[in-house]
Amino acid sequence: MRRRTLWFWVFVGPFAAGLALFTYVPLLWSLYLSFFDAHNTVTPHDFVGLGNYTSMLQDRAFVESLGTFGLFALFIVPATYVLSLSLALMVNRLRFAQAFFRSVFFLPTACSYVVAALIWKLSIFNGVRFGLANTVLGWFGADQIAWLSTTDPPWYWVVIVTVRLWLQSGFYMVLFLAGLQRVPAQLYEAAAVDGARPGWQVFRHITFPQLRSTSVAVALLLIINAFQAFDEFFNLLSDSRGYPPYARPPLVYLYYTALGQGQNLGRGSAGAVILALIIAVVTVVQARWFGLGKKED
Repeated sequence: MRRRTLWFWVFVGPFAAGLALFTYVPLLWSLYLSFFDAHNTVTPHDFVGLGNYTSMLQDRAFVESLGTFGLFALFIVPATYVLSLSLALMVNRLRFAQAFFRSVFFLPTACSYVVAALIWKLSIFNGVRFGLANTVLGWFGADQIAWLSTTDPPWYWVVIVTVRLWLQSGFYMVLFLAGLQRVPAQLYEAAAVDGARPGWQVFRHITFPQLRSTSVAVALLLIINAFQAFDEFFNLLSDSRGYPPYARPPLVYLYYTALGQGQNLGRGSAGAVILALIIAVVTVVQARWFGLGKKED
């Protein structure tokens, strides 16, 4: 038993130490900083209590950044859900080369968000005549679009949503594929005997209800990932182009607050704690609403 315990800590110890050093210690220190006036320092002395929290909640730019999350989640969550489920259904029906197409659709998940955002910005939606998006529009006689400009309509939302769709749909497709493979074949056989027509009727009454637990997990992960959106907004929408505050999600705003010109680490930490609490509350409410963890019939 002693030897087994020794080898357990040999393998788990480095990971546990790294998790504590680079995750839990910064989290606790950020909570500590949120109660202090911490300008340009991580070792403050001026205790302000809940002053940073009050300041953040009264900051119009921070509140607008939360509204940006709501708008972003309104588009990206249902779009990713529908696209990933559709891909999973198509790949699951393949009789050959299923592993190939599964790998092809999953491959973008391995791409860096920064690299993908720069490709979207410099090649596909660069707003010039030879850009891929404007070239396709030219084939249909449409006018060129400055995709990343600040003028109305805000076409930059198309760029942000499409790059996130391309990056994460393959991952959730794999989750849905795992759920589809857990559906008992006997249910489809019984449905066929009862006269159910293949296609929409079978999907509505057999497949989709059996994917309930997977759907709940996917919805929770999509909401959390939408809260954590940073790379595409930061790399596609820079302040130098004059984007309004509502074009920045919470993490981008907190980045400029804590690491920008003022380096107000206290307010930035308070905003991070507020955002974490919002994520926790939304996740718990959503899990309760969908009945996550309840035993299915």
